[in-house]
Amino acid sequence: MPEDSPESHTDEELAKRVQAGDTEAFGALMERYEAKLGRYGHKFLSDREDITDIVQEAFVRAYQNMQSFDTAQRFSPWMYRIAHNAFVSELRKRSRSPVISVDFDSMVSHPAYDDPAPKEREQKEMRVLIDKGLGKLSPKYREVLVLFYLEELSYKEIADVLSVPVSTIGIRLKRAKEALMKTYQHMNIDYGT
Repeated sequence: MPEDSPESHTDEELAKRVQAGDTEAFGALMERYEAKLGRYGHKFLSDREDITDIVQEAFVRAYQNMQSFDTAQRFSPWMYRIAHNAFVSELRKRSRSPVISVDFDSMVSHPAYDDPAPKEREQKEMRVLIDKGLGKLSPKYREVLVLFYLEELSYKEIADVLSVPVSTIGIRLKRAKEALMKTYQHMNIDYGT
């Protein structure tokens, strides 16, 4: 692979090149993130065509706002935040009931801590649970599970994507896991095998 090819650069280096006017670098970023954002979008919506449209819309927004991206920061949470906002906006448009804006998880003070890497077994079990039961969870629990277990973002990165305190991520993950367990207990699903 040539040294100056887009594949040899980090996301942040590519973003810096885009800021300098290199549209090919943005194409490389799109290639890197298209499948990831599509997978993320699938957790919000079921129609593949809608997901593709919203991912493209997120890329347009990212390109339009690229000058505001701080290349000293990680690109991934910034891009996920843009996509997250696009998917949530679409969900709000489709919702027949008003979206409740009170977030009790972020209202209660909880000590922040840096979560140690979860055990591989727990991750495997949670991936199975997540895949089987996402549709039964509220979006705020669904998205935190997807970002942590499927996209493997850290608590800090997820907090950046969702614009909530880091301590809120731990609370939401705990509650989301509990909600999944209750769902499967009611459905009598064996999630460990």
